[in-house]
Amino acid sequence: MPSPNVKYLVVHCSATRPSLDVGATEIDRWHRAEGWFKIGYHYVIRRNGKIEKGRSESEIGAHVSGYNAVSLGICLVGGVDDRGKAANNFTPAQFQSLRTLLNDLSEKYPKATIQGHRDFPNVKKDCPSFDVKKWLSE
Repeated sequence: MPSPNVKYLVVHCSATRPSLDVGATEIDRWHRAEGWFKIGYHYVIRRNGKIEKGRSESEIGAHVSGYNAVSLGICLVGGVDDRGKAANNFTPAQFQSLRTLLNDLSEKYPKATIQGHRDFPNVKKDCPSFDVKKWLSE
Protein backbone atom coordinates (compact mmCIF):
# COMPACT_ATOMS: atom_id res chain seq x y z
CA MET A 1 0.00 0.00 0.00
CA PRO A 2 1.45 3.41 -0.96
CA SER A 3 2.44 5.72 1.88
CA PRO A 4 0.09 8.68 2.33
CA ASN A 5 3.10 10.73 3.43
CA VAL A 6 4.71 11.04 -0.03
CA LYS A 7 4.28 14.66 -1.05
CA TYR A 8 7.25 14.94 -3.43
CA LEU A 9 8.92 12.87 -6.12
CA VAL A 10 12.42 14.35 -6.24
CA VAL A 11 14.74 14.08 -9.24
CA HIS A 12 18.47 14.11 -8.47
CA CYS A 13 21.71 13.46 -10.29
CA SER A 14 24.76 11.55 -9.11
CA ALA A 15 27.02 14.50 -10.06
CA THR A 16 29.26 12.12 -12.01
CA ARG A 17 30.79 12.51 -15.45
CA PRO A 18 28.97 10.81 -18.34
CA SER A 19 31.86 8.37 -18.81
CA LEU A 20 31.22 6.91 -15.33
CA ASP A 21 28.43 4.35 -15.48
CA VAL A 22 27.51 3.47 -11.92
CA GLY A 23 24.37 2.14 -10.32
CA ALA A 24 22.67 1.63 -6.98
CA THR A 25 25.41 -0.70 -5.71
CA GLU A 26 28.19 1.85 -6.19
CA ILE A 27 26.13 4.76 -4.85
CA ASP A 28 25.21 2.65 -1.83
CA ARG A 29 28.93 2.07 -1.22
CA TRP A 30 29.65 5.83 -1.50
CA HIS A 31 26.86 6.75 0.91
CA ARG A 32 27.92 4.11 3.46
CA ALA A 33 31.49 5.44 3.24
CA GLU A 34 30.04 8.82 4.29
CA GLY A 35 28.55 7.14 7.36
CA TRP A 36 25.01 6.77 6.05
CA PHE A 37 22.87 3.73 6.85
CA LYS A 38 22.55 2.89 3.12
CA ILE A 39 21.91 4.51 -0.24
CA GLY A 40 19.84 7.66 0.18
CA TYR A 41 17.79 7.31 -3.03
CA HIS A 42 14.83 5.06 -3.69
CA TYR A 43 15.69 4.62 -7.37
CA VAL A 44 18.77 5.01 -9.57
CA ILE A 45 18.59 5.30 -13.36
CA ARG A 46 21.78 4.13 -15.05
CA ARG A 47 23.21 5.59 -18.26
CA ASN A 48 21.56 2.80 -20.33
CA GLY A 49 18.16 3.62 -18.79
CA LYS A 50 18.02 0.64 -16.45
CA ILE A 51 16.09 1.49 -13.29
CA GLU A 52 17.61 0.05 -10.13
CA LYS A 53 16.04 -0.04 -6.68
CA GLY A 54 17.77 1.76 -3.85
CA ARG A 55 15.81 2.09 -0.62
CA SER A 56 12.37 0.60 -0.32
CA GLU A 57 9.55 3.11 -0.89
CA SER A 58 8.41 2.34 2.66
CA GLU A 59 11.75 3.60 4.05
CA ILE A 60 12.55 7.26 4.65
CA GLY A 61 15.22 8.35 2.20
CA ALA A 62 18.30 10.51 2.70
CA HIS A 63 18.33 12.81 -0.32
CA VAL A 64 16.81 16.23 0.48
CA SER A 65 17.29 17.73 3.91
CA GLY A 66 14.06 18.54 5.71
CA TYR A 67 11.90 16.61 3.20
CA ASN A 68 13.12 13.03 3.43
CA ALA A 69 10.10 11.81 5.40
CA VAL A 70 7.68 13.10 2.75
CA SER A 71 9.49 12.28 -0.49
CA LEU A 72 10.93 9.61 -2.75
CA GLY A 73 14.33 10.21 -4.37
CA ILE A 74 15.22 9.29 -7.95
CA CYS A 75 18.83 9.65 -9.05
CA LEU A 76 19.93 9.95 -12.67
CA VAL A 77 23.55 8.88 -13.16
CA GLY A 78 25.56 11.75 -14.66
CA GLY A 79 24.93 15.46 -14.38
CA VAL A 80 28.39 17.02 -14.53
CA ASP A 81 30.86 17.52 -17.37
CA ASP A 82 34.52 16.54 -17.44
CA ARG A 83 35.38 19.72 -15.50
CA GLY A 84 32.86 18.91 -12.77
CA LYS A 85 30.38 21.61 -13.85
CA ALA A 86 26.63 20.95 -13.96
CA ALA A 87 25.60 19.57 -17.35
CA ASN A 88 22.41 18.06 -18.68
CA ASN A 89 24.22 15.10 -20.20
CA PHE A 90 21.68 12.39 -19.51
CA THR A 91 20.92 9.86 -22.23
CA PRO A 92 17.63 9.54 -24.12
CA ALA A 93 17.22 6.13 -22.44
CA GLN A 94 17.53 7.76 -19.01
CA PHE A 95 14.91 10.38 -19.84
CA GLN A 96 12.57 7.70 -21.19
CA SER A 97 12.99 5.63 -18.01
CA LEU A 98 12.57 8.70 -15.83
CA ARG A 99 9.28 9.57 -17.54
CA THR A 100 8.04 5.97 -17.16
CA LEU A 101 9.05 5.80 -13.49
CA LEU A 102 7.50 9.19 -12.70
CA ASN A 103 4.27 8.16 -14.43
CA ASP A 104 4.15 4.94 -12.40
CA LEU A 105 4.92 6.71 -9.13
CA SER A 106 2.39 9.46 -9.90
CA GLU A 107 -0.31 6.82 -10.21
CA LYS A 108 0.63 5.48 -6.76
CA TYR A 109 1.07 8.94 -5.25
CA PRO A 110 -1.33 11.18 -7.22
CA LYS A 111 -0.97 14.15 -4.85
CA ALA A 112 2.84 14.17 -5.02
CA THR A 113 4.59 17.11 -6.67
CA ILE A 114 7.42 16.24 -9.06
CA GLN A 115 10.43 18.54 -8.86
CA GLY A 116 14.19 18.67 -8.97
CA HIS A 117 16.40 18.72 -5.90
CA ARG A 118 17.40 22.29 -6.75
CA ASP A 119 13.76 23.42 -6.47
CA PHE A 120 13.65 22.99 -2.69
CA PRO A 121 14.26 25.95 -0.38
CA ASN A 122 17.84 26.45 0.79
CA VAL A 123 19.32 24.01 -1.77
CA LYS A 124 22.46 25.52 -3.24
CA LYS A 125 23.04 22.91 -5.94
CA ASP A 126 22.21 22.68 -9.64
CA CYS A 127 21.03 19.09 -9.11
CA PRO A 128 19.76 17.50 -11.32
CA SER A 129 21.34 19.87 -13.89
CA PHE A 130 18.10 20.60 -15.74
CA ASP A 131 14.71 22.16 -15.03
CA VAL A 132 12.48 19.21 -14.16
CA LYS A 133 9.18 21.14 -14.33
CA LYS A 134 10.04 22.54 -17.79
CA TRP A 135 11.08 19.06 -19.00
CA LEU A 136 7.80 17.59 -17.75
CA SER A 137 5.81 20.18 -19.68
CA GLU A 138 7.59 19.43 -22.97
